[in-house]
Amino acid sequence: MSSTADDWSTRHAVLTNARRAAALVNALTDDHPDPAEVAEVLEEYGEAGTVAVTPQDVAEMRTAAVRLREVFAATDADGAATALNRLLREHTGPLRLTSHGGDSPWHPHIDRDDDAPWGEWLLASSSMALAVLVWDRQRPPGRICASPSCSDVFINQGSGPDRRYCSRRCATRERVAAHRRQAADGG
Repeated sequence: MSSTADDWSTRHAVLTNARRAAALVNALTDDHPDPAEVAEVLEEYGEAGTVAVTPQDVAEMRTAAVRLREVFAATDADGAATALNRLLREHTGPLRLTSHGGDSPWHPHIDRDDDAPWGEWLLASSSMALAVLVWDRQRPPGRICASPSCSDVFINQGSGPDRRYCSRRCATRERVAAHRRQAADGG
C-alpha cells in the first residue's frame, strides 16, 4: 500500500484502519517482531513523522495482535461480534472525539487518552474499525488465510464471494499443490 500520509480522510477511513490492523497483526505474529518493521507498517498507513517503537511497545502490541487475531478467526458475524464485544468491554475506554489538541480534524477514539501506549491504541483503534465493518457488512471483517503454509490475516470486504486466501500467491500455490496431488493420485 502506498503512503496516504497527505490525505487525512483516506488515512483515517474505516477500511484503511482495518487493513492497518491486519498488516500489524501479520507483522507482530513473529516470535520476535522487529520494531523497525512494525514502525514501517505504521508509517506506511499514515502515522505522521518518524515513528519510534521500543521493544516494550512491540511486546504490548504483540499481545494486542494476538487478541485481535480472534476476530479474524471468526467464521461468522456472530463470532466476530462476540470477540469484538469482549475486546471492547475488557480493553477499551468510552467513545470520545479528539482533535489531538487541534493538530487533526475531530475523530473518534476509544483508547484511554491521546497519548495511550501503542498496544492500547492498536487494540482500541483496530477493534473500533473491525466493529464498524461487522456492523456495515453483517459478516466477519476478515479471516485467516486458508493456506496451511500461511497464517496471515486479511480484510475480506470487497464485493463478490468471500476470499479464502490472503493473496493471489497463496491461492495459486494451493491450486498448484491440489493439482499435483490429483495428478499423483491418478486423477
